[in-house]
Amino acid sequence: MIARARPAAAFALRRPIPLFALAALLSVVAGLCIGAFPVSPGQLLSAVGLSSEPLDPTTAAVLYAIRAPRVLAAFAVGAALAAGGAAMQSLFRNPLADPGLLGVSSGAALAAVLVIVLGEKVMHIVPADLRPWLLPLAAFLGGLCSTVVVYRIAARNGMALVGTLLLAGIAINALTSAGIGLLVFVADDQQLRTLIFWTMGGFGAVTWTAILPALLVLAISVPTLLPAAHLLDALALGEREAGHVGVDVERLKRRLVAQVALAVGAGVAISGIVGFVGLIAPHIVRLLLGPSHRTLLPAAALFGGAFLVLADALARMLVSPAELPIGVLTALVGGPFFLWLLAGRAAREGM
Repeated sequence: MIARARPAAAFALRRPIPLFALAALLSVVAGLCIGAFPVSPGQLLSAVGLSSEPLDPTTAAVLYAIRAPRVLAAFAVGAALAAGGAAMQSLFRNPLADPGLLGVSSGAALAAVLVIVLGEKVMHIVPADLRPWLLPLAAFLGGLCSTVVVYRIAARNGMALVGTLLLAGIAINALTSAGIGLLVFVADDQQLRTLIFWTMGGFGAVTWTAILPALLVLAISVPTLLPAAHLLDALALGEREAGHVGVDVERLKRRLVAQVALAVGAGVAISGIVGFVGLIAPHIVRLLLGPSHRTLLPAAALFGGAFLVLADALARMLVSPAELPIGVLTALVGGPFFLWLLAGRAAREGM
């Protein structure tokens, strides 16, 4: 179960949400300024109308058409993965739960790859107004199916067994990876170039037109997790105890599964597979602020968004003018972090 002890550092953060919001704002500013084409803070102020300094057309094009959509997309995807990870950790009462580890991201990715590779064969029967929604809708359904399968396998007497949960997630990840590999095999050259980078995660192909449907889904799905904060606090005490205080536990489970699948599916539709954000962000925030979901959910969303914006900026800088897949960076950070969590858990259980 997730520890409920109040961390020693929590007393130092009297107003945590404004501090996290300020950090998120600074990360967005950094993401807009950093890149192969640097933008000065003065030029950024001119772009948002806070300075009278003239803005040249090249800088304006870089900011408005390239940098702004990818920074907004990175922040939205990071917030969705972090908030979804926090909700799943509470739902399963398992601090190792994560949309990526439990197959949600890979299930969403498989469905999205299906649309990319085979979508042209059915695109003619889809109304033109609905075609931009096809990819995020498919990713949502894929993530939802994966979540339901993993939970059904791991559930015993209303409790999700930790070992079975992780093993089921590994199995789902393996199956979906095989499916993605098969689709990559049958893809043509143009689709293959898209899929290879897309399955490793990245925001290089982000445009306003491509991301607006998924951003709208994220704008709806992520904030709607916040009203469930007090219910998640009750659920942390145990399902029976939560039921005694009036929580409809089964309804809450179904609601959270659908909301997390919707948020993660929309995020995967934008960026592809980006792992470990939903594991790292909730853990760090919980260590700083404690387990109360009233602060944990919004702070984790802000932290996850800021983290992914900075990771995207780093991916653009490391191999400039090329671009490193962002999933590689998050895996380099998240893999050791996950091993550290497993080692700490093994040490505690061995005591």
